[in-house]
Amino acid sequence: MASLNKITAYSNELLHIDAFSDYCPNGLQVEGGPGIERIVTGVTASQGLIDAAIDHDADLLLVHHGYFWKGEDPCITGMKYRRLAALIRHDIALLAYHLPLDAHPELGNNAQLARILGFEIEGPLNPDSLVWLGRLDAPLDLEDLGHHIGLSLGRPPELISGGEHKIKRLGWCTGAAQSYLEQAASAGVDAFISGEISEQTVHIARELGVHYIAAGHHATERYGVQALGEKLAREFGLSHHFIDIPNPV
Repeated sequence: MASLNKITAYSNELLHIDAFSDYCPNGLQVEGGPGIERIVTGVTASQGLIDAAIDHDADLLLVHHGYFWKGEDPCITGMKYRRLAALIRHDIALLAYHLPLDAHPELGNNAQLARILGFEIEGPLNPDSLVWLGRLDAPLDLEDLGHHIGLSLGRPPELISGGEHKIKRLGWCTGAAQSYLEQAASAGVDAFISGEISEQTVHIARELGVHYIAAGHHATERYGVQALGEKLAREFGLSHHFIDIPNPV
C-alpha cells in the first residue's frame, strides 16, 4: 500500500504543475483514504467513470479532465454533488492533471499520440510544449493519413483539405486545440491534427493551405493518463486499470 500524499507529491513534481497557468487545479482535487493499492484511470471524471471505479474497488481515480474549472458554478448541487458524494462515500481520491499532462515530453497526451500514430517527433513548437511538430516516414495524401488515424484511434477523423499537397511535416495538439492552427501553419506544417473543429476552422485551414484533421477530443486524450497510471503503478507497486467511457466527441 502506498501513501496518497507521496503519490500526489511525486506526480506533481513529475509533471511540473507549477509551470502551468491552467483552467483548473492540477493535482489532488478530492481527498480519499490515506493508503492506495488500486488506481483506475480515465479521460474524464464523469459519473460513469466514477461508478466503474467503484466497481473496480479503486482507491484512486486518476483523470485528465477533473473538476473546478474556471467560470463554473461553485455550488455543490445536482450533478456535481452526486459525483463528489460518490467519491467521498467510497473513499476514492481524485487526482487530475490537465495541461501538465498534455505537455509532458514522455507521458503527455501529445507524446503518446505521436507514439500511437508513429510520428517522428521534432519537438515542441512553443515554450509551453502544448503544440508539437513532427514528420511522417513517407509523404501521405490527406485521405491516407486520415485512414491511418481512424484505424489507430478507432474513430474516423474529420478531414478538411487545405490543398492538393501531400503531408510530410505536421503539427498536433490533442483535445480542443484548434486555435493553434495558425501558429502551426506559421511553422510550415502540411497538416495540423487536434481533437475538435468549429465552423471558422474550416475556412482558416483552406485559406492557410494547411490540411486540418479533427481526430476527436476524447480519442486523442486517452493515452497520457494511461501512461501516467502505468508509471505510478510501477513506481509504487500498485494495480492499474484504464477504463474507457465511450465519447463520440
